[in-house]
Amino acid sequence: MPRIAGVDIPEKKRVDVALTYIYGIGRTNVKPILERAQVNPAKRTAELTSEELSRLQKLVDALKVEGDLRKEIGQNITRLKETGSYRGIRHSKGLPVRGQRTRTNARTKRGKRVTIGALKKEALGKVEAAKAEKEKKEAAK
Repeated sequence: MPRIAGVDIPEKKRVDVALTYIYGIGRTNVKPILERAQVNPAKRTAELTSEELSRLQKLVDALKVEGDLRKEIGQNITRLKETGSYRGIRHSKGLPVRGQRTRTNARTKRGKRVTIGALKKEALGKVEAAKAEKEKKEAAK
């Protein structure tokens, strides 16, 4: 498997698709990179020569990808949290940051649905029994 920017590139995929496995390189970035490296995008990764791989490696190294990019994004989010900006607060609460609605949807960010409200007597009894059992276990420790 060829290795570019510390990432193993799949051999059986086309070069234009395989490069997107690198964090920070998307479908729009791939086309100019391949043109500058003079590599045919329809070629399979296994068919690349060592010279073509080295040209790709040089071009990708010039970009901010993988660890450097992840570090920068993490620092940006930390800065937003520390300054107490609206976006930072949303990040720390685990809510959508870019103005999406949260009354419904936002399941990806908020997690599994948890029903809050009135419970039937049977369900309430089960919840209370579970709480009592949990308290007994904690008291035993």
